[in-house]
This record gives sequence, structure tokens and C-alpha cells, in this order.
Amino acid sequence: MPNNTLDQFDTPLNVAVIGASGGIGSAFIKLLSDEGNISQLHAFSRRKMSLGHEKITSHIIDITDEGNIQNTVQNLGDIKFDIIILASGMLHDETTMPEKSLRDINIDNFNKIFLVNTFAPALVLKYFLPLLPKDKKSIFATLSARVGSISDNGLSGWYAYRASKAALNMILKNAAIETARRYKQACIIGLHPGTVDTGLSKPFQGNVAEGKLFTADQSAAYMLNVINNVTAEDSGHTFAWDGQKIPF
Repeated sequence: MPNNTLDQFDTPLNVAVIGASGGIGSAFIKLLSDEGNISQLHAFSRRKMSLGHEKITSHIIDITDEGNIQNTVQNLGDIKFDIIILASGMLHDETTMPEKSLRDINIDNFNKIFLVNTFAPALVLKYFLPLLPKDKKSIFATLSARVGSISDNGLSGWYAYRASKAALNMILKNAAIETARRYKQACIIGLHPGTVDTGLSKPFQGNVAEGKLFTADQSAAYMLNVINNVTAEDSGHTFAWDGQKIPF
């Protein structure tokens, strides 16, 4: 039997997951495909996905390319999304690791991290927010991070990643204020997924407390619960996986 966990929305729902082929994105797709209140689920990723479910439509998108985002949205026609989830982010890759101190700062690494974590979400907001309905509750949620909180930073380090997420949180706040003027029931939020057992966290899992390393499915389920329960009054804020509001 399908689940009906998204019970705080007018149904049926049309949902988009951008970054659907990543660890958390694919977990969202898996959970949402079993969600009884969803009629259509749209999976956006860099490559065409074979998802084998009648309610899922796959789309190709490159969120670092503004022209590609614009063309993708134009090809969608008059569609409206009740929920848009952006499940992308970057902490490291084969040549880039988080900085331990100021001496590790490298402008090329900063550009790479900011492109994925800040500039790309801003472009997605630009083109996807107009696809929210104006007459009912709607959500735009993107992955952020607790370490993007300036007031909660007591450790230092991870300069590019922290700064990129702090900048993302400001973009979300700006977009929330602007969007509220026309989309009275819209809620734009950041989500901290916790420490998830994906490639992003692999090099840093040794310091995770027992019981605090989540599977992608666990994290996605926690975040869907947050998405279900936030309202327009929460717009512009970032929430942890357990529903707690993260300070700026």
C-alpha cells in the first residue's frame, strides 16, 4: 500500500526532484514514488534515468548552465509543481578537499564549491519558483547544511563549503521575501540532512556519533516530514532533519 505522509497539502501533488540521480536525490525518488498523494513525480538529473514507474518522468538538466535550465523549464510547458526539491551539493571531489585553515584556501576550489552550492541553486530558484502554484501550499526545498550557520560556527575550517552554504541561506531568505508578495502560501526553505552515508560524507564519517550516521533513505524520510509540516510562516529559514530551525 502507498504511504500518505504528505498530508498537509491539497492533493493530488505534482513533485519535482532536481539532482535525482545522487545519493539523497535517488532516495527522495524512491520514497516519493510510493507516496499515495503524488500523482506525478518529475526526476531531473544530468542524465536520462530509467525509473520504471508510471508516475515518474525523467528530464535531463545541468543546473550549472543557465541556458540549459531555461530551456528545460520552457520545455515543461504550463506545468506547476506543488513541491520542488533540489538535492544537490558539493563538499569535495578527487582534487578538492575542505580547508583545515586559511593557508589551504584556493580560489579554484572556491569557484568550484560556490558554483554547485550557491550559484546553481540561485539559478534553479530563478527559473523554477515561477512554477509554484499561487493558490495553495507549495514548497521549494534545497539541501543546505548546519555548518552554513554563522552564529553556530565554533570550529572554523571548511571555508569554501561553510561560506557557500551561508551564502545559499541568504539567497533563500531573499527569495522567500520576494516570493511571498505573489505566492502567499509558498514556503522556501533550506534542509540540513544530517550526516548521510553517501560519497559526500565518506572521508569524514569517523567522527560521527553513534546513531547519527543516516542512510539516504532515513535522511530523505526525515526531510519529507519537515517539508510536510512547514508553512509559509517558515519561509526563508533552514531546518535540520529533525525539524529544528537552524540559526543564521
